[in-house]
Amino acid sequence: MISTSARLLRLVSLLSARPSWTCDELAERMAVTGRTVRRDVARLRELGYGIESDPGPWGGYRLRPGNRVPPLVLDDEEALAVAVGLREAAYSGVLGGDQAALSALLKLRQVLPPRVAERLGEMDAAFVHTPRPDEPQIAPGTLRELANACRGAERADLAYRDRNGRATLRKVDPYRLVHTGRRWYFVARDVARDEWRTFRADRVVRIRPISGRAVELADPPDPALLVSRSIAAGAYPCTVTVRLPLPMDRALRLVPPTVGAHRPDGPDATVVDIGGPDADGLAAYLLGLACPLRVLAPDEVRQALLRRVHALATDNGTVGEP
Repeated sequence: MISTSARLLRLVSLLSARPSWTCDELAERMAVTGRTVRRDVARLRELGYGIESDPGPWGGYRLRPGNRVPPLVLDDEEALAVAVGLREAAYSGVLGGDQAALSALLKLRQVLPPRVAERLGEMDAAFVHTPRPDEPQIAPGTLRELANACRGAERADLAYRDRNGRATLRKVDPYRLVHTGRRWYFVARDVARDEWRTFRADRVVRIRPISGRAVELADPPDPALLVSRSIAAGAYPCTVTVRLPLPMDRALRLVPPTVGAHRPDGPDATVVDIGGPDADGLAAYLLGLACPLRVLAPDEVRQALLRRVHALATDNGTVGEP
């Protein structure tokens, strides 16, 4: 028979694997009696695990988030995944500073089984991290405050700096946080403008709830789509509108949503708005798509694209008029 400590760890692992277990199911999986299961559940509760139970023969046990962090049971693959995630967070500073992630990673490394530590070391030797010193970092605690504001759904005062560094104070109805892979964005309704807006989290100075009660948000947008469109329609000097003879799903694979704002034009075509530095730069991007397309506007991008096509044809021995 396994020891009590090993049995408790096994019980935690089972409770973590499914939303709910009956006492009989746990007893069968652990090869013990129902009485032993109930006694072990009581011991886990004493250790700080939040375990809820429903009475009756069909009742069950389930884990709930508690206000303490009890011991965590991970298998090899889970431990490796957590270690890799902590390492990336420490390198990138995506959580507003690398100290917390680095500290957690060092603690985890000390208790990793040798076989897992060796695999992590092999990955460390193979991976090369390229730092982005120009990438702005989020102030410590800001992400947590924004997440709490979204969860509380209370109207809030948002102190924010725009792209020009101007400080503003806005009343917002928080909704969601979106991570694009490089930056975090805060999605909220601007109360004064009565419109949905996206705010870069690294430009948030502070956020403070002011209403004390939840705000009902009518017809909220798709937050990821809103952020993608906001990035694609950023402050570019020039914007081109093109029609691709592709359905929406294929057009999104060709031109990512962070590059263009898409809208269907029937079942087999998509219109995309793309921003760029100038007409010639946009023409070069369109040519690189290697896909049939029609420039709808503006004419300066159309002419730039024709000049590039004409030059390409001339260089390859085919002379034609633009």
